[in-house]
Amino acid sequence: MSKKRILLGLAPLLAALLFTASSARGAADTTFEGEIADSQCAMGVHSLNRSHKEMIAMGHAGSTSADCTRYCVNSRGGRYVLLTKHDVFKLDNQELAERHAGQKVRLTGTLDPGTQTIEIKMVEALQKK
Repeated sequence: MSKKRILLGLAPLLAALLFTASSARGAADTTFEGEIADSQCAMGVHSLNRSHKEMIAMGHAGSTSADCTRYCVNSRGGRYVLLTKHDVFKLDNQELAERHAGQKVRLTGTLDPGTQTIEIKMVEALQKK
C-alpha cells in the first residue's frame, strides 16, 4: 500500500480527533449558584440533610458554615465542592474555593460532565438577604 493511500485513509480519523480536542477546549462556560461547602457535609457523610447543622451542634466544627467547611476539609479529609439545590460539583481550584468557604456564591466555569468537576473561572459572593 502506498504512503499516499495510508495518509488518505488516516485523514478522517485525524480530522475527528482534532475536532474532539478543539470541542473539549472550547466548551462553554456555565454559571452556577450554590454554597462552597465540603464534600463530607454536602454528600451526607456525616450529615443527614446536606448541611453543617449536625457538625456545628456537636461542638467540634465551630459555629458557622465557613468554620464547619474548613474544619471538614482540614481535619476530616474533605474537599471543597459546590453544593447546589440538586447537585454537588467537585471544584478544580481548591485554594480559590477555600476563600469562599461556607458562602453562597455565583460561580462561572466549565463543567466536565464525565467527572462532575467545574474548572473555576470566577467566583462571586452573593449578598446575604
